Amino acid sequence: MIAPHPDDEAIAAHGLISRLARRGVRVAVLVVSDGAASHPGSATWPPARLIRERQRETKRVMRRLGVAAGAVTFLALPDGRLDAHAPAVRRHVVRATRTLPRPLLALAPSQADAHPDHRVVAAAATRQAGVQWWRYPIWPTGQRLPGARTLSLTAQERMAKRHAIRSYRTQAGRIVDDPDGFAMTAQQIAAFSRPQEIFAPGGTS
Repeated sequence: MIAPHPDDEAIAAHGLISRLARRGVRVAVLVVSDGAASHPGSATWPPARLIRERQRETKRVMRRLGVAAGAVTFLALPDGRLDAHAPAVRRHVVRATRTLPRPLLALAPSQADAHPDHRVVAAAATRQAGVQWWRYPIWPTGQRLPGARTLSLTAQERMAKRHAIRSYRTQAGRIVDDPDGFAMTAQQIAAFSRPQEIFAPGGTS
């Protein structure tokens, strides 16, 4: 799975990753950006500290799902500026997928997602032999994903996903000294832990 930011992996596919890991399927996660742009005005959370903590949050959540820390890779490219690093994003995505066995089911963001970083990562998910790409939305409102399929979550899975999203505490209100910083609202957390996860075919070769 390719995640633009640390936490996108859980928002998009917590339920799917959980089911695959329980079945013994090998799961690998590639997080592209460093996540440092969420609180640029925080004095207590300078970029280096924030980056380390966001990586810890991702590893903790993935570990609970059965994904080992060694299966989670962080490229640490500049959050919010992936458009300036698009060739590097593409090279890293191609390199990462080449190391995995075929056939490979790979997840990447929807090309229609509202966040520019998400669109850069979406564009990097190019056709490769033996790779089947499926797309996921983070901000699904208004998106039309042809051929989309839904994974319905049980009540227990949905509760676990909501708890996992809240576990990304740097994004859920832990940082309080940056009035312009990002913090997920209760409404956003509820939307991110909706009853279905959505995936649509997005390229094979």
